[in-house]
Amino acid sequence: MLEELKRRVCKANLDLVRAGLVFETWGNASAMDRERGLVVIKPSGVDYGIMAVEHMAVVDLDGHTADRSSKLKPSVDTATHLALYRAFPAVNGIVHTHSHYATCFAQARRPIPCFGTTHADYFHGEIPLAPPLTPEEVAEDYERHIGEVIARRYAELDPVAHPAVLAAGHGPFAWGATVEKAVEAASVLETVARMAAQTLALTPQAQPLEPYLLDKHYLRKHGQGAYYGQSEK
Repeated sequence: MLEELKRRVCKANLDLVRAGLVFETWGNASAMDRERGLVVIKPSGVDYGIMAVEHMAVVDLDGHTADRSSKLKPSVDTATHLALYRAFPAVNGIVHTHSHYATCFAQARRPIPCFGTTHADYFHGEIPLAPPLTPEEVAEDYERHIGEVIARRYAELDPVAHPAVLAAGHGPFAWGATVEKAVEAASVLETVARMAAQTLALTPQAQPLEPYLLDKHYLRKHGQGAYYGQSEK
């Protein structure tokens, strides 16, 4: 079942390690087949050195196992991924890591400002911070509530234009139209987080990029009249 999607999800998880975004087993990637309503996700706590396509878990949007060919439990963060898939219809791939600089911002409980055009090429403004969970949310269905808190933070934000978030005290989540795009967003997120941290170290009072320059850089790649790259014939 979903063998090609399993292959892509397995590769995405291994790509996170190769990109230096995951240490030990601190991360996961998933992808959704919208037609079938099924999600493929990394199994819980499996060493990346032995991870294989056949280990990938398949669940429905209620978290029920949909393919028993893998005997391994899905990631402990599965409920978070499912909450985000339910909230963001345009999203078909999600990545969660504890990458160093992005996690530092999450632990400091501050969004990542857009200080320059490198950031603006990928994210239409700051990387938002989702608020911490309440004691009740932590005690009852913790992982689901992480996703729901993120979804509420996006009540007035476009998840396509802002494809990454920081969960307060926890770490980053990133997403995209495919799992490959989600890995790319997570990688760029860590790069701009490192740049922002070092910008603040050099100039603690650094100001965000001017809105007109932010718009120019984001929209020339992602807007209706985007002209970055090669046009398709």
